[in-house]
Amino acid sequence: MQLGPPVFDRYVAPARLRPQLWRLGLGLGLVLGTYILWMGLMVAIIALMRGADAVEQALGAIGVGDSPGSLVLLLLTFVGMALGAFAATRWLHHRPIASLFGPRAVVLRDFAIGLGIFMALALPGIIWFFATLDLTRGVAWSVWLTFLPLALLGLLIQTGAEELVFRGYMQQQLAARFASRWMWMVLPSVLFGLVHYAPAEMGNSAWPIVFVTGFFGLIMADLTARSGSIGMAWGLHFANNALAILLFTTGEALDGLALYRLPFSASDTEAILPMLGVDVIGMIIMWGLCRLALRGR
Repeated sequence: MQLGPPVFDRYVAPARLRPQLWRLGLGLGLVLGTYILWMGLMVAIIALMRGADAVEQALGAIGVGDSPGSLVLLLLTFVGMALGAFAATRWLHHRPIASLFGPRAVVLRDFAIGLGIFMALALPGIIWFFATLDLTRGVAWSVWLTFLPLALLGLLIQTGAEELVFRGYMQQQLAARFASRWMWMVLPSVLFGLVHYAPAEMGNSAWPIVFVTGFFGLIMADLTARSGSIGMAWGLHFANNALAILLFTTGEALDGLALYRLPFSASDTEAILPMLGVDVIGMIIMWGLCRLALRGR
């Protein structure tokens, strides 16, 4: 049963050894449980360092990432997600953790290609933002540069963990069990969109943002199938989140290290819908360029 390009069949092959759905269900539970345990460990460390009275305040700050330190801590919570994916892969499916990533050389090369394509496409939009929008300064350059190395490491972990779970673990295991793209490509993308549902911060824009996020996940799933690794999806995801978290933000959350704030909020549906439309068009162009880069594999 060939699902797509030979590189994707090779990528899925390790998952075919133990493709049972009950293993996948337990594995996803293990991912969630490990994430929660890691959060508990971080809370315990905060309590030891700052006292029990500071825990609730710290958790609130981490939840929205509204300061440089809390944003870095929020990104580091995704270590638990990655560890959960590693544990599920090794303990429940008895396959190498490295099989989640794909061939190392391909991962590194495609990460760089995805990062480069995204930044090349984003540059005109960045220039347009500065030229047409009334931007408000966020953090000072000195603060931004001080926290930048930790923030980039945190983004690498956060985006990598999400790719490992949705385009690595889930996509591989579902493709090992089902031939239909609805199962191994669309279903993980729908779930990827749903986990970003945040009505408290996004208001009436929550569902449109879920749709666009799920569409982004669908593109990442297709590129993973075409490349045979999570490298390109990881590079694109990393570049996207770096732009949205470190450069421009709407201010509701994850704004602790943004250099500039946009003159509208994500909950302002009238303002955000046209921006989401432009995002979708940009994603389609980005997908086409990435497919061109993968041509012949």
